[in-house]
Amino acid sequence: MAKYPELDPTPPRPKRRWWRFLGRHLPGLSVVLMVTLLVCVVIFPYVVITVPSGKVGVLWKRFNGFDFYCWCFVGRGTILDPRELRDEGLHLIWPWDKLYLYDLRLQSSTQTYNAISKDGVNVVAQISIRFQLLHNSIGVLHKFIGPEYLSSLVGPEIGSQAREVISQYTAQQVYTSREEIQDKIRNNSQKSLGTHLNNLIQPEAMEQPDPKHYNDFLQNSIQILDTLVLSIELPPPIVAAINRQTEQFYQIQEYKFRVEREAEEAKRRQIEANGIAAFQKTVSQGISDSYLRWRGIEATLALAQSPNTKIVIVGSGKDGLPIILGNDTLASPGPTPAAPTTPAVPNGKTSEGVSPPSTGAPSGLLSSMGLPDIKSLISPKPSTPPASAPEPGSAPAHN
Repeated sequence: MAKYPELDPTPPRPKRRWWRFLGRHLPGLSVVLMVTLLVCVVIFPYVVITVPSGKVGVLWKRFNGFDFYCWCFVGRGTILDPRELRDEGLHLIWPWDKLYLYDLRLQSSTQTYNAISKDGVNVVAQISIRFQLLHNSIGVLHKFIGPEYLSSLVGPEIGSQAREVISQYTAQQVYTSREEIQDKIRNNSQKSLGTHLNNLIQPEAMEQPDPKHYNDFLQNSIQILDTLVLSIELPPPIVAAINRQTEQFYQIQEYKFRVEREAEEAKRRQIEANGIAAFQKTVSQGISDSYLRWRGIEATLALAQSPNTKIVIVGSGKDGLPIILGNDTLASPGPTPAAPTTPAVPNGKTSEGVSPPSTGAPSGLLSSMGLPDIKSLISPKPSTPPASAPEPGSAPAHN
């Protein structure tokens, strides 16, 4: 009986083909992967472009072809169409193309220019220029002017206009008319740039379709906002002369103000004198002798009745009132009562030791008013001598 070999119920697992392929081509695949990675690292900055904030990119194409940015066919060279400008963000371009970035923000540059004034004085002016680029004109600006537009276009134009404007002023006017000068420089520069920039466009040099469409793009591509004159330097002798002249001018103004002040002061004094004269005239017409006498009596009574310690000196003038300057001349003429004579003793005292009272006091008038007499208020009462005591041993007197 014939015997057959026994078959294994589990067939052997076949080797996977890709493992065999990987094991056979591993060195070559490693080299290809490393080369690919190296190429990606090298060309990454040329393919992936990031446009920062406030800037815009102008694309330059090396070959004619289809642009995936606008899904349209574009020519080679600088892309002038404003729709093809790369705005802020991430952009992909072919590695053989280039993207040029321009700043759309406000830019500032300070330049120093030498000029000659109207009277032949050398002037050194430091001017700050503030300007901004127009978005839709960036492509044309890049093609015909380039990134160095500040040094090749704006700076020389501002310098030319600054020299022309300064030549219209004298050294002293330049020194004192800064605001007017900087306004003229700005206006003239903007007008000159708008006139001359269009002459730079050459339609025959454009590779883009419809080149005549971009004839007026450069006219307002650079907006000059202002030109600030930071400093103006003149020769030191000229500056000293201007300062002396200014000083003399203000001294003249000071003298004029002094003259005007003195004139006004004279008017004030004249008005014051007229007022005083009118017052004196009015008062002199309303004052009489009786009124002055009555005021004197009131003053004398107020002094006599005051509780404070005082010495009241009653004058010897008319009516026994206090001495008033001009009282005798104002009083009406009439007989003056003679004062009683008193023996003169030292220190102005009488023989009884009491100062003589003044005479001629208006006792009748005071008594009619119910007031005490001035003499009784001022003159002290004579003291009564004390009775002498009887001598011892003597008998009392009998009537």
